[in-house]
Amino acid sequence: MSILDQLATTIEARKGADPDTSWTAKLLSKGPEKCAEKFGEEAVEAIIAAVKNDRHNLTAEAADVLYHLLVMLAALDIPLTDVLTELERREGTSGIAEKAARTD
Repeated sequence: MSILDQLATTIEARKGADPDTSWTAKLLSKGPEKCAEKFGEEAVEAIIAAVKNDRHNLTAEAADVLYHLLVMLAALDIPLTDVLTELERREGTSGIAEKAARTD
């Protein structure tokens, strides 16, 4: 099991936890919109670190982005396995071709 799988499992388990004792439960209790907002904030922080070429901070912010992405997915009951399956489906396909197939 990868660390992302472990984290997704932990996040799923925290859905029923007390929001006063779990940051994950607190985020999830605020609904998908708040989870998406927090994901966006973390993504912006990662972008800023990248623009500043701050490798150390970007590493930390990237971890925050991954965590908050998993929380957002959990808030919408989308398992990590669905995302991984989609990535596997796209494997070996040109990004340009894949994007063209999604747009009309």
